[in-house]
Amino acid sequence: VQLVESGGGSVQAGGSLKLSCTARGYTLRTCELSWYRQAPGKERELVSHISRDDITQYIDAVKGRFTISRDKTRNILYLEMNSLKSEDTAMYYCAAESPIPPDDGCSASFDPDWGQGTQVTVSS
Repeated sequence: VQLVESGGGSVQAGGSLKLSCTARGYTLRTCELSWYRQAPGKERELVSHISRDDITQYIDAVKGRFTISRDKTRNILYLEMNSLKSEDTAMYYCAAESPIPPDDGCSASFDPDWGQGTQVTVSS
């Protein structure tokens, strides 16, 4: 599965961005989908997850500010980011994994497929 992220950019603290993740030639409709981020010199961390059944999870640092969602008809994953802080600065990646049990609505395998990332820079 080839994932492509977009929507990153440079914003002032307090601003907003909306990231998108699409899959070329594959379906993400029922995949387990996640957004990760990696800041310079730090480990990649999970930011948010949405399950096959659209149950969402967030790390404490972004709760109340970020919203993960998916458009199943357009095969797109989103991450809406509001009230951005300088500590949100990172490369953001989407990841797709097969649900358990697997079904025809997800082309991903049990090993996560990753996109190339989109840079988010928040200046204070």
